[in-house]
Amino acid sequence: MLDLRQLRYFVAVAEEEHVGRAAERLHISQSPLSRQIAQLEKNLGLTLFERTQQRIRLTSDGRVFLSEAEALLRHAARLENLGRRLGRGEEGGLCVGYVGDAMHTGLLPRALRELHDERPGIHVALYDLTATQQFEGLRQRSLDIALVPQAPPEADPDLRGALLLKDPLLLAMPSSHPLADAPEVLPADLDTQPWIVVEDSQDRAWRDDFVAACAAAGFTPDIRLEAPDPLTALGLVASGLGMAFVQKSMLHGRTAGVTVRELPWFQRSVRLWAAWHQIDLRPIVASFRATVLNTGNEEEPSSR
Repeated sequence: MLDLRQLRYFVAVAEEEHVGRAAERLHISQSPLSRQIAQLEKNLGLTLFERTQQRIRLTSDGRVFLSEAEALLRHAARLENLGRRLGRGEEGGLCVGYVGDAMHTGLLPRALRELHDERPGIHVALYDLTATQQFEGLRQRSLDIALVPQAPPEADPDLRGALLLKDPLLLAMPSSHPLADAPEVLPADLDTQPWIVVEDSQDRAWRDDFVAACAAAGFTPDIRLEAPDPLTALGLVASGLGMAFVQKSMLHGRTAGVTVRELPWFQRSVRLWAAWHQIDLRPIVASFRATVLNTGNEEEPSSR
């Protein structure tokens, strides 16, 4: 039987790559921490760390074990949260997974506001997770609904999903740019222009995909900056540092210093899906899912 305390100790040492710093972080002394890690390795029959005089590093097996240990600790935390809420008699509350676009578009805040109006006392726990982590949370029943940038795997027998929205990308440029007042913006006009791109932490190949999409449209962007989110990208555009593609839902009203143009020849959008387990354990889950689906700006929605 795995000891969750030992797993937490292991994760801390793995992240710090230093027993002393990990001990300080955990508020324990180094000797018992080292003993606990050694005991974990003995119980598993596995060498988790390579030890030298200068530092401590994960072995290849240790890196695999770290990923699973982190997943187990996340699930344990959600399970503890669920147990406490069940103990308070809150219909079990709700555990909702999401990605940033669920917040940026306003879809999740609107759904939560409607839920609050209907059931003001219910507890909601929000988890900012990757799509893969959310799908696993649904399978383990530690999440009730997931808001993700892609549909659940077609071959998954337990998960269902529905497209909530397709948020078209528009061109944002500094208002001082010569193209801001042009009657038409063509692909050739954007070739080698300085560009700000919004990172996609869900997709390792996001940068290559972005450049490929631009090339397919007929221009090559000169990527100067990478922004962690659309709002940051808009701020950089307003400062005159480059152009960016930003989803339409982010452009509420006029943004000072930014001119927005629709490009009929660049038809790309950010998608957001709702995903859930096919079997509802509690009525509140089905009720909130219906709220989310109704809140979504569905554009030819599909489900499975």
